[in-house]
Amino acid sequence: MSTARRAEAVPVLPDRFTRWFASRGWSPRTHQLELLAHASAGRDALLIAPTGAGKTLAGFLPTLVELAEAPRGESAGIHTLYVSPLKALAVDIARNLERPVSEMGLDVRVEGRTGDTPASRRQRQKRQPPDILLTTPEQMALLIGDPGAGRLFETVKRVVVDELHALSPTKRGDQLALALARVRAMAPSLTTVGLSATVKTPDELRRWLVDPRRGQDLADLVEVHGGAAPDIAIHETDERLPWAGHSAAHAAPAVYEAIKRHRTTLVFCNTRAFAEIAFQELWRINEDNLPIALHHGSLDVNQRRKVEAAMGEGRLRAVVCTSTLDLGIDWGDVDLVVQMGSPKGSSRLLQRTGRANHRLDEPSKALLVPANRFEVIECEAAREAALAGEQDAEAAKPGSLDVLAQHVLGVACGAPFDEDALYGEVVSAAPYAELDRKTFAEVVRFVATGGYALRGYERFAKIRQTKDGLWRVSNPMIAQSWRLNVGTIVEATMLKVRFARSKGPVGRMAGGRVVGQVEEYFVETMTPGDTFMFGGEVLRYVALVENEVFVTRAASETPKVAVYAGGKMPLTTGIAARVREAIADPLRWSALPRQVREWLGFQQERSEIPRPDQLLVETFPRGGRHFLIAYPFEGRLAHQTLGMLLTRRLERARAQPLGFVATDYALAVWGLGDMGEMIADGRLSLDDLFDQDMLGDDLEAWMAESALMKRTFRNCAIIAGLIERRFPGKEKTSRQVTMSTDLVYDVLRRHEPDHLLLRAARADASRGLIDLERVAEFLARAKAHIVHRPLERISPLAVPILLDVGREQVYGEAQDALLREAAETLVEEAMGPIGQTPRTEAAPVPTPLLRTTDRRNLKPKSPLTRSLRSRPSPGGER
Repeated sequence: MSTARRAEAVPVLPDRFTRWFASRGWSPRTHQLELLAHASAGRDALLIAPTGAGKTLAGFLPTLVELAEAPRGESAGIHTLYVSPLKALAVDIARNLERPVSEMGLDVRVEGRTGDTPASRRQRQKRQPPDILLTTPEQMALLIGDPGAGRLFETVKRVVVDELHALSPTKRGDQLALALARVRAMAPSLTTVGLSATVKTPDELRRWLVDPRRGQDLADLVEVHGGAAPDIAIHETDERLPWAGHSAAHAAPAVYEAIKRHRTTLVFCNTRAFAEIAFQELWRINEDNLPIALHHGSLDVNQRRKVEAAMGEGRLRAVVCTSTLDLGIDWGDVDLVVQMGSPKGSSRLLQRTGRANHRLDEPSKALLVPANRFEVIECEAAREAALAGEQDAEAAKPGSLDVLAQHVLGVACGAPFDEDALYGEVVSAAPYAELDRKTFAEVVRFVATGGYALRGYERFAKIRQTKDGLWRVSNPMIAQSWRLNVGTIVEATMLKVRFARSKGPVGRMAGGRVVGQVEEYFVETMTPGDTFMFGGEVLRYVALVENEVFVTRAASETPKVAVYAGGKMPLTTGIAARVREAIADPLRWSALPRQVREWLGFQQERSEIPRPDQLLVETFPRGGRHFLIAYPFEGRLAHQTLGMLLTRRLERARAQPLGFVATDYALAVWGLGDMGEMIADGRLSLDDLFDQDMLGDDLEAWMAESALMKRTFRNCAIIAGLIERRFPGKEKTSRQVTMSTDLVYDVLRRHEPDHLLLRAARADASRGLIDLERVAEFLARAKAHIVHRPLERISPLAVPILLDVGREQVYGEAQDALLREAAETLVEEAMGPIGQTPRTEAAPVPTPLLRTTDRRNLKPKSPLTRSLRSRPSPGGER
C-alpha cells in the first residue's frame, strides 16, 4: 500500500492570504497547507480528496502565493498551466479564481484557452501570455506544435492537472502526458500537481505525474479522508415500471416535484438524446413556469455559456445535462442531483452526486431514477457501492501509437527534433515508459513515409530528415493541416443548425441564429419537412446548404425523429458483479420495489435464478422461431462480442441462427433450428459453445471480416494524421473520410498486415469496442458452471431483452405506448394474465397504465427559450 510523503515543514501563509481566509470565515485546511509545502520543496504531488474539500483552491494556492510575493509584469510569461478535461470546467475555474484574486488585490492575470476561445484572443495570448492559463489537452498539443512554444513555455513553473483520474486512462491522457514531457524539456524547474477524487489505484496516478529522470519515482501523496456520506435515494413508484427503454421519462412528474422542493437541481442523463427527451417532458408539465435549462455538448457554445452563467447566478431551478457537467463544476446552490437512468458505475455516481452541496461537511444528495426493471437492481447496486466508497478502476494501459504519431508530427511542426532526444522525452511519460526504441523508430518512419506499403505516395511523407540529422516538417502546408486536425476525439462530422428566415431563399445570408450542431449522418436520413427535437424544441428540417442545416420551429409537439448523440455508457465490472449477487440472493430482494420482487419470484418459479458464478441459458420457441437466451450480466459491449462469436459457432452447428440482440444483462439469439432440442440430444454442447477457444480463430476471423475493424482503423488513421478530415478552406465529408480509410485499410491488410496502425486498431478494439478482457474473464468464470433450462415459453427474465428484438427507435410518448403494448403481450405469455401472482408472493401485481400528459395543455415555448435566449435576428424566426 502506498503511503503519503509528508512535507517536513508546513509553510506559513502570507498575511494577505490569512486575512482573506478569515474574512470568509474560513481557515486553511491541512491538505491545502501540505500541498503548499510540497510545492515549496519543488516536489510533484497528487491530492486525492472528496468533493467539497477545496481541491481547486489547494491546487492554485502555491501559485497565488508565489505570484503575490513576486509580482510579474505583463511580459513575464505563463507561471502556471491548469489543464482540465472539460471546457466548461476551465470556464468555471476562471470564474472561481477571480474572487480571491480580486479580493486580495493580487496582480495576477487569469485566462482560459479552449476550442471556444476566439482566435484573436488565442493569438494575443501567445504575445502577451497570462500568469495562469486554463486550458485543455487539445490546446496543449496545439501550443506544443507552435514555433514559439519554447518562448511560451520556458517560464512555466507548475502544471495543475484537474480530474486526473478521468484523463489518465484515455487517449486524451496519452496526449497530455506527451505534451507535459515536451514542456518539461522547455521548463527545467517545472513541477506538477494532480487533483483527483477518490481513486482505487493512486500509485498509477502518482507515477503519471512525475518525470523519473528527475529522481522522483512517484508524486508525493496528499490524501483527505472523511467528509459527510452522500445521501442517495432511489425513486420508487406504485405505477407500473417499464420493462425496457432508457429515458426514464415515465418518472418526469416525480422529478418535477423533486425540483420544486429544492433550490437548484442538476438532472443528469447518459446521452444527449435522452437529455432532450427529459427536458421536453419536464417542460410539458412545468405548470409553475420554473426556469429549467438544457446543457449538452451539441448546443451552441453561446447557449451553453448563458446556461452556465444563469446557473452560477442562481437564476435557474434546474439544468438537464449530460457528462458536460460531470466534473468539478462548483455551483454552491445545487442541493439535489437527479440521475435519469442507471449511472452504470459507482465512480460516476459519486462524481455526479458530488455536484450537490459542494462542501466537505455536508452530505451530497442524489435521486436515482431507474428507467426499467433491471435498472432498479442496477441502481441499488450502484448505490450500495457508492455508500461503501467503492471505485471503478480502469487499469493503466500502454500509450496509443496513433497518439504518439500525432505528437511526433506536432513536435516537428514546432521545431526540428533529434530522434534520440525525442525518444528520451517520450519514454519519460508514464504511458510510454515501456516503449522500445525499435517501435519508436517505426512511428517516426510512419510519420515520414506512411509505412512500407505507402512509402511510394508523396502525400504520406509528413517529415524529412536533413543533413544535420534532424527531422523537419516537409512543408508549411503539412503544419497547417496538422493544426486543423489535432485531437484524439474522433466524432461524427458535425453540421451547424441555423434558423431559416420565414421568407426568401435558403442560404447563409438568409439564415438566422445558430442553435447548435447535429451529426452529418443524422441529417442524411431526413427529407425536407421532417421534424426533430433539439435544444428543447421541435424543429422542422428545411434544407442542407454546405455545412449548415436550416430549420424552422414546428407547430407540432411530437417530432417525427429524434437527435441521437452519444453512445450508451458501459456497465462497470463492479456493478455487474453486485447485480449478479443481488439477483441470486432472495434475502436481498426486500430492498427492491414490490414489482421487481414479484418479477424475480415469477422467474424463480417458471425457470431459475442463477448463482453469481453460474451462466443461465434458457431455450424456448416463440413466433415460429427458436430462442437461446444467456444471462452473463457483463455489459452491452461484452455481450455484443459474445453474440457475434456465438452466431458463428451456431452456424457451424447448423442451428441456422438469424440474429441476436444484446443488453447490459442478457444476450438473445434466435434462429430456425431448435437449439433446446439440439442441446438435449447432444448435437449442441453449451460447454463447447461457450468455450474460451472462441477468442482464438473465431475472434480473429470475425474481426477480419467485420466493419468494426475498419471503423476502429478509421479513427486511428485520423488521429495519427494518415487521413486528414480538415484542410485549409475545406473539410471532407464523413463519407469521403470513410472511403479513404477503407481503401488504405484494405491495402495495408494485404501488403503490410503488421502495420503499426493496424496494431493500434486491434488494441483499441480489444480494449474498448469488444471488451475482450471482460469476455475472457466471463468465459473463464462460466466454465463448468452453465445451467440450461429448456422452456415451453418465454421466461419472465427474458421479457426485457425480447422487447429489444427488432424494435424501431421511436422516441417520446409513442415509444412508451409501443413498449407498454409489446410488454403486456410478453408478460402475459411469460407469467400468465397480468395480475396473477407467483406462489412466492402474496400481494397482487399492480396494473394501472402509465399516466401521460394531456397534450391540450402543452406550452409552445420552454423557459430556456424564454429567459436565456438572445433576441431574434433581424427578419425574425418562425
